[in-house]
Amino acid sequence: MSFRLLANAACRQGAKSRPLHSSSLRRNEGGGFSNMLAGGPSPTVQVKTITNEGIELADGLIIPGASIFLDGKVFLWDVPEKQWEGWDKKHFGIFDVVVPKPELLLFGTGKKVAFVPPMLRQYISSLGIQVDVMDTWNACSTYNMLAEEGRQVAAALLPLGATARPWRSPPSQ
Repeated sequence: MSFRLLANAACRQGAKSRPLHSSSLRRNEGGGFSNMLAGGPSPTVQVKTITNEGIELADGLIIPGASIFLDGKVFLWDVPEKQWEGWDKKHFGIFDVVVPKPELLLFGTGKKVAFVPPMLRQYISSLGIQVDVMDTWNACSTYNMLAEEGRQVAAALLPLGATARPWRSPPSQ
């Protein structure tokens, strides 16, 4: 599979940008506030902002390439360099194996909306996942809001700028 869990990555500081929707307050299922220090499920990953350098998380980590946000985790996403050229089902293989499946996949296509080819949209829909396509900025903001509400949501995010580097597997030895 062409996905790797984001575990250790260098944190770059200094990106100046407008923050996305996020909240430091968490509500529990009964509508009251939760004590995040009391244990229980960990809070979901939140996106702080989007820059040409990458996606900055609330903890300051910058992800410089394509990624998938799923079940409170971030996965590095190895995608073709040209949008929709060479894309197929294998690029969405993570959604074949994840349980439970997200009810909604927010697809962020960069600076502008670029509609997903019908074959890919049909494949994701056949897995029981609704697809919503938007620019990456709006996908991140919507992801933050829906994840905060506790919805089963995932985001497949392409970077804004050409300066973002694609993920590469380490060379074989």
